[in-house]
Amino acid sequence: MAEKLWYKVARNFIKAGRLPIRVSDIIIEIMQTLLTEEQAKFITLLRKRSYNIDEIKPLTDMDEEALNNMLSDLMNIGVITGIPSRSTGVMVYRKTPLLPGIIEFTLMRGETNERAKNLAKLYSRLYKQVVQDTQTNYDQMVQEYRNGPSLDRVIPVEEEVKVREEVVLQLEEISKIIDKYDPIGVSPCYCRHKKDLLDEPCETTKERRNCFAFGRTAEFLISHGFSEKVSKEEALDIMKKAEDEGLVHKAFHTNLDIEKELDGICNCCKCCCGTFLLHYTGAVPLMDYTSHLAHIDKDLCAGCGTCVESCAAEAVELIDTIAEVNEERCIGCGVCAHLCPENAINLARTEMRRVFIPPPRITANN
Repeated sequence: MAEKLWYKVARNFIKAGRLPIRVSDIIIEIMQTLLTEEQAKFITLLRKRSYNIDEIKPLTDMDEEALNNMLSDLMNIGVITGIPSRSTGVMVYRKTPLLPGIIEFTLMRGETNERAKNLAKLYSRLYKQVVQDTQTNYDQMVQEYRNGPSLDRVIPVEEEVKVREEVVLQLEEISKIIDKYDPIGVSPCYCRHKKDLLDEPCETTKERRNCFAFGRTAEFLISHGFSEKVSKEEALDIMKKAEDEGLVHKAFHTNLDIEKELDGICNCCKCCCGTFLLHYTGAVPLMDYTSHLAHIDKDLCAGCGTCVESCAAEAVELIDTIAEVNEERCIGCGVCAHLCPENAINLARTEMRRVFIPPPRITANN
């Protein structure tokens, strides 16, 4: 009976997201690490995507105090969110998807205790499971990802956009995003923190406190201790440092829908961050929304290779000592333009497009 319970809980959190992940012993172990049996039983009562408190009350025989304590505990863990409705102000409770979601929230506080180390190991094993599942059923899995949502939207380095374009969409300038939202929360990058816990520190930056949340999502994360409230000035300083270190701004929206509210921005590197790491290990496609494309002025290019080294999407290569951009891979982040010592690269606006590059096929020799 207990085995069936944990299977149902694992499936509930997977179904709360939109990625094709199967229930496995690893995910069940993650659930058992995070939740008590009582909490697990409560989760199975929540079959819809979202509830207000009046909709939850009839599902359980808990009194009001016990129910509020249960919801508070689950929000503190990070497996449920409680965010007021934009239209009514009524608190809406939602199950947090496993990925992206629970994996990030549960490492977002930067804790280094044994539980955090154990979770980091479990998440690493889960990533390997996803790699194996994708590689075993490659064509089917790639098609499922192709038919599903992209995880994020790339926001270009602001300096490169300002210098080279007359018109910029409001939500594509970091400073305008920061100016628009209040409050703003910052927390340790959970991807780099996971790698630290595994004794595999980031090769790109020593900074850890550069994962952002905005607006209603920030209010939730700040109130439950996942994020720290920061001023707009401090947020902009952190973003600028991330740009100078070659990190990619990736924006995450509610329900993975770029038409919906902006929840947060991660500053991503190739060696740690999930969207890149899972791609290069053969688990998931590189799938980003973007509205910019890098172009290289061949007359100015010195062939130094800075752009090749700094491109997290591996979209630039040197051909006869001149850099060339693979437009199908370019995610328009602007890192190459920002770091080019010859100012030989600029960003051009495109229509909003989806970059979709299947994961590499991993052979036994690799």
